[in-house]
Amino acid sequence: MRIADEKTIREFDNKQIFDKIFDSIPIPLIIVDKNAVIVMINETFADYLGHKKEYLVGKNVEQIDINTRFPYVLKNKKPEIAWRHKFSNGHTAIVHRIPILDELDDVIFGVGVVLFQDVLEFKDIINNNKQLKSELFHMKNELKKIQGSKYSFDNIIGSSEKMLLAKYMARKATLTNSNVLLLGESGTGKELFAHAIHGGSGRSCYPFVKVNCAAIPNELFESELFGYEEGAFTSALKGGKIGKFELANKGTIFLDEIAELPMKMQSKLLRVLQEREIERIGGYENISIDVRVIAATNKDLVELISENKFRKDLYYRLNVMKINIPPLRERMDDLPQILDSLIEKKSRETGIYISGYNEAFLDQLMQSDWIGNIRELENVVERAINMSEKETLGIESLPMHVFKASYSKEHTSNSILKDAVEHVEKDMIKKAIKNTNGNKMQAARLLGLSRSSLYEKLSKYNI
Repeated sequence: MRIADEKTIREFDNKQIFDKIFDSIPIPLIIVDKNAVIVMINETFADYLGHKKEYLVGKNVEQIDINTRFPYVLKNKKPEIAWRHKFSNGHTAIVHRIPILDELDDVIFGVGVVLFQDVLEFKDIINNNKQLKSELFHMKNELKKIQGSKYSFDNIIGSSEKMLLAKYMARKATLTNSNVLLLGESGTGKELFAHAIHGGSGRSCYPFVKVNCAAIPNELFESELFGYEEGAFTSALKGGKIGKFELANKGTIFLDEIAELPMKMQSKLLRVLQEREIERIGGYENISIDVRVIAATNKDLVELISENKFRKDLYYRLNVMKINIPPLRERMDDLPQILDSLIEKKSRETGIYISGYNEAFLDQLMQSDWIGNIRELENVVERAINMSEKETLGIESLPMHVFKASYSKEHTSNSILKDAVEHVEKDMIKKAIKNTNGNKMQAARLLGLSRSSLYEKLSKYNI
């Protein structure tokens, strides 16, 4: 270590040097001794108090500022940080008062700093800080809306045994970075689970990128997933393009309908999962990525493996945490709860107020197989709300295929089904007559009936 020579030390000890150092500091500073006598003050503070430095040095602070708390701080030996103080000259500021103690815990000096020379300045900074925090919070929320998950576990409705098991496994998946394989029929809510897993994980602040493997042409798969460099091919964009995996870096990529991925791309995906790096088309360097994969399919991957349509090694890479999402028909106990949620949602979307449904409506829905699962049920509920003329949904607002489905399920024709069908038919004829202002020819055309058939039905239903 280099030691300063005696001349340097003497110069540093010189009061003029200290004054130069003190005066170069642009914030008001003061040093007092243990009796609160001013030992040193910089030009900034002297100007703030409205006096010359020479006048202030050597005077007790109480002579300059009758409101000073320095004597109390020196006696109490505890600092006062960011205190609001009104000086004798009328200025109000935010100040620090700090006692300096020796090895014996005795006061030797006191240091004063004016942080904000005007309380309004302090308030402005606080307000600006609050505004910045508000804007930052808003921007984070907007960013999350753009690239984050839309749904949480609160959006997954159901308390049946199979559904509780699926949600339990999904919540377990949020605690890890392992790949997830979602299995379930179309319309069971696989995407909902993917959103919830990402949103509940440590990656929730990073992108959630969705890829529908069935919607991408085979020749575009590689460029969509891994991107390309400028000039990689004839129609390549200037500057190249970032692929989905790069966009999802540090976050989650959701590969929906993974069974539709071509064999060539399955090999490339396997390498990405193994090496944790991608290579753009036309690129010469590998790009490291940190992406969690959630894959989903409604097909039997084991069967596809036996048919040489899906790679076994890729299956094992994806099938780390497998979650089976049950079809609606296997959890019909959840139907009333799901129905309540869908009616509230669709009532809000359509602007048509619906308070609920009657027992016959629920009974009819309970008899259906729901091949399309929640997606089909949502469609039926929306249609029923649009068709209903009451605040309570009844079977007259249900589409015909719901009755046909329940008929197929029961393998029998009974009076309940017949009455329901006739009720719906009568209701539709009434609405057609009303919408055509009583013009039976137009009503028949609207219903797809001949005029004679319409007259027969008008007579049958006494319309």
